[in-house]
Amino acid sequence: MSLWHQTTTTDWSPRPRLDGSLDADVAIVGAGLTGLWTAHYLAEAEPSLRVVVVESEVAGFGASGRNGGWCSALFPASQATLAKASSPAEAEAQYAAMRGAVDETLRAAAAEGIDAQAAKGGTIVLARTEAQLARVRAADEPVLTPAEAGEHVRASGTLAATYSPDCAALHPARLVRGLADAVERRGVRILEQTPATALETGRARTAYGDVRATHVIRATEGFTPRLRGLARAVVPVYSLIVATEPLPTAVWDEIGLARRETFSDHRHLIIYGQRTADDRLVFGGRGAPYHFGSRIAASYDLDHRVFADLHATLLDLFPVLQGTRFTHAWGGPLGIARDWHASVGLDPATGLGWAGGYVGDGVSTTNLAGRTLRDLVLGRETELTRLPWVGHRSPSWEPEPLRWLGINAGLRLMTAADAEERLTGRPSVLARTVAPLLGG
Repeated sequence: MSLWHQTTTTDWSPRPRLDGSLDADVAIVGAGLTGLWTAHYLAEAEPSLRVVVVESEVAGFGASGRNGGWCSALFPASQATLAKASSPAEAEAQYAAMRGAVDETLRAAAAEGIDAQAAKGGTIVLARTEAQLARVRAADEPVLTPAEAGEHVRASGTLAATYSPDCAALHPARLVRGLADAVERRGVRILEQTPATALETGRARTAYGDVRATHVIRATEGFTPRLRGLARAVVPVYSLIVATEPLPTAVWDEIGLARRETFSDHRHLIIYGQRTADDRLVFGGRGAPYHFGSRIAASYDLDHRVFADLHATLLDLFPVLQGTRFTHAWGGPLGIARDWHASVGLDPATGLGWAGGYVGDGVSTTNLAGRTLRDLVLGRETELTRLPWVGHRSPSWEPEPLRWLGINAGLRLMTAADAEERLTGRPSVLARTVAPLLGG
């Protein structure tokens, strides 16, 4: 189990499963943060609605309960990409909504009495090579000197950094499990151990009966390919994480993160870290392979090569951790759309809705999705329903074996691009070559 799953106060015993077909006003497939936030805001706005959530495992089993614990304003499509497809004003509105989603996530959790152990310390992204420094200088945002960066985190080899206040570190499993309890208190029915097989107009089909509803919402993220007809909608790509034992004050005095800032750097292959409420260091990153046919299996959660790479990277960042005991290592799939563009929407002709494609930046984006789906289901035209991600349709991923070849080639090239930049000190030619495949 992940650190997060082991350190909740919840009982992980499954709730009852569906036993025969039933009727509802809204059927939500997936009891992660997307599905539960949608249920929460619907039940809050219209308590008389019959809202049913079906889940193949238990609430919080997937990425919502085992991610890196960043509640950030990051959105996978850049502001420039959004502006090109809509307008600069609409792109700015999307990014403003993301910033607002960080605060709304924390506000709503507190209002429901959920102790997610959150701390809004912001996020700092380091430049530790000349090529990373060039990217930082080219970005249209303030650049911190090494000394200024050191006021947040003291990592080896820091040349510069960027900082955003719009991020909170939190305990994701406490958030999602608390949210499941909260929506049940509002009358929402959660049916676990109930895998959906297909979503159709007016019904969600499961292995144990159908949930018939006017609106059927897909909130399955990386597990979407398991649904009939959606094998190429998103791909499940694995992100893996390690966690240290609780660290003494003397070690934290050398590392920093006094306000529990989240941290990363400007390399191509993504890494991410946070200081937990109990003073552990949680650190994750990409690099695990994509599995042919979008397969998902528990055995894929563990990749000892990637865990070793994460361990080595963390020691490179913070040599003071040499000899530290690592107590947990885990992983899981996240969902990526073909154009690296998260989306939310509802087809009024069929009543079928969806949200996802967060590319690992879902803790706050799910909250925005839940509020947006509330407005779409209730037929409200609001600022949220006018955001440019609403109704966006990503193209399908390529059929196999092209999908397997392309994604894994991209992962290897990103690793090679970082190595190239360490050697040359210049922005990677390889990275520019693979950028179109990765949504750039």
